[in-house]
Amino acid sequence: MRVVVGMLWLLALGGPPQAQGACPSQCSCSLHVLSDGSKARTVVCNDPDMTLPPASVPPDTSKLRLERTAIRRVPGDAFKTLGRLEQLWLPYNALCELSALMLRGLHRLRELRMPGNRLAAFPWAALRDALRLLDLQANRLSAVPQEAARFLGNLTFLDLSSNQLLRLPQELLATWIHLHTGPFLPGHHARLVLGLQDNPWVCDCRLYDLVHFLAGWAPNLAFIEARLRCASPRSLAGVVFSQLELRKCQSPELHPGMTSIRSPLGSRVLLRCGATGVPGPEMSWSRANGHPLNGTVHQEVSSDGTSWALLGLPAVSQLDSGDYICQAKNFLGASETLISLVVTEPQTSTERSGGPGARWARTGEGAEAAAYNKMVARHVPHVPEPGVPATGPPVPNAKEQLFLQHFQMRPPEEHSDVPAGSHEAQTVSSLKVVGDTYQSVTLVWKAPQAGNTTALSVLYAVFGKRDMRRVLVQPGKTSVTIRGLVPKVKYVACVCVRGLVPRKEQCVIFSTDEAVDAEATQRLINVVVISVAAVIALPLTLLVCCGAVRRRWRKCRAGGSAEATGAYVNLERLGHSEDGSEDLSQHSLSEADRLLSARSSLDSQAVGIRASRRINEYFC
Repeated sequence: MRVVVGMLWLLALGGPPQAQGACPSQCSCSLHVLSDGSKARTVVCNDPDMTLPPASVPPDTSKLRLERTAIRRVPGDAFKTLGRLEQLWLPYNALCELSALMLRGLHRLRELRMPGNRLAAFPWAALRDALRLLDLQANRLSAVPQEAARFLGNLTFLDLSSNQLLRLPQELLATWIHLHTGPFLPGHHARLVLGLQDNPWVCDCRLYDLVHFLAGWAPNLAFIEARLRCASPRSLAGVVFSQLELRKCQSPELHPGMTSIRSPLGSRVLLRCGATGVPGPEMSWSRANGHPLNGTVHQEVSSDGTSWALLGLPAVSQLDSGDYICQAKNFLGASETLISLVVTEPQTSTERSGGPGARWARTGEGAEAAAYNKMVARHVPHVPEPGVPATGPPVPNAKEQLFLQHFQMRPPEEHSDVPAGSHEAQTVSSLKVVGDTYQSVTLVWKAPQAGNTTALSVLYAVFGKRDMRRVLVQPGKTSVTIRGLVPKVKYVACVCVRGLVPRKEQCVIFSTDEAVDAEATQRLINVVVISVAAVIALPLTLLVCCGAVRRRWRKCRAGGSAEATGAYVNLERLGHSEDGSEDLSQHSLSEADRLLSARSSLDSQAVGIRASRRINEYFC
């Protein structure tokens, strides 16, 4: 009877241990009944001396926990016999290497927990479709590859917190976008729980999509910790994602200055190339023929975010002629442009004595003068005869008769029809800027040799631009006001006889930011003057007021004494003079006779009554 009962008990537990597999010696096994009546086996191994997963795990195990052991790697065939395994927990071991075949045959696996290990890489392709929970918290993952997005779409829980992640791929974020628009069923749990906190996030344009993904509210999405923070760059360290204002990444776009440049032999050439992009592109110069650069490269970033690469070639020779490649590159790609440089032979002595280009060559000595002459020659074109007469109607809201005309510049050496030796070229001199504002500037000059019929032109443009404007000035005028300028911009302006190329001394470079600085300085001077005047005048004003109050107080005291003295009775008499006329005489009274008492007043009245009988005496 006892044998039968023992056999029935073994059958109730699923058979003898030999039939189901013996429990490993370093582990503990337990069997429990699930809610649906089925049985599940749990194996827990936590031996700190264990270096490999146990090989004799019962095949009916549904939950395996290997925790706090010395296991460093998991072979590919470690769990191949556990076809009924649903939960695999490997927390807080020394794992640093996983085989891509470690999950082979685990078709029922729903949970994979591996927190607190040393994993720098993970076999994402080994994940199965049945997997719903993946916990990789507190490992050493520095990146999630793009292809991992294909194997994470079915997860409902993903914890990547406390790793070394710098950013997430856009492909992974794209698999989660549907959580913002998918249907939400009340009473159900969130479809995805994310743990992304405690990673050294690099807050640049590549984090733009993640920041906007976290900013949008999604009913099917929950975060273990929603307040993610930046770790770099240093200026954004500790800033919460919700406070960031990132720009979307953009590939480089080049803005070359000039595609073809001609320069004389021995001159200095500066090649400019600008580019925009997010992040700011890296700029570089190279030669198309592969030869090394005969110059220096300088990089700068303008206020509008444009990156500039400047290639300076000192004293160019024929070897410097050729094509130069400017390249702008960031992680999204690269962009290139080609700039051609042609080095020409210097002009002969005959050309220097007659051509208009020679006049520019004679105006300066040394490198600075040559650079300035090249600048002026680049900005001052030959002025064709205007089709509009100089005596036309005035421009509205203008004091002079000014006529503006746009034209396209041409280099001065192209205008051989202008007589170089004409004395009219030296008519205008002493060009100065005498007044400027935010949007205007006044130019004055001397023209002693100009007659009443000599027509002048004023040429001006933004410094560095080839398109200039022309202002026609009436004959006899020696000043002009240019309006419509842009504040804080450098300009170049020249005054010359109409139809001639201006000389160096007939040109001036000015900047409208000087007017802004002057006005700010004037306002500062006014404030300082008013403040000093107030500090000096206030004590004087108080002194005068105190003196006036003191004098007023003394006057009041003196007035009281005068009133008291006025209370004395002064007697005057109107008597006959020797010539028989009547006059009013004042009696001389002693100090004792001046009485202020009521009795003195009564006595005075009494005296007045008695004296009324005498016709020729009056008392007051």
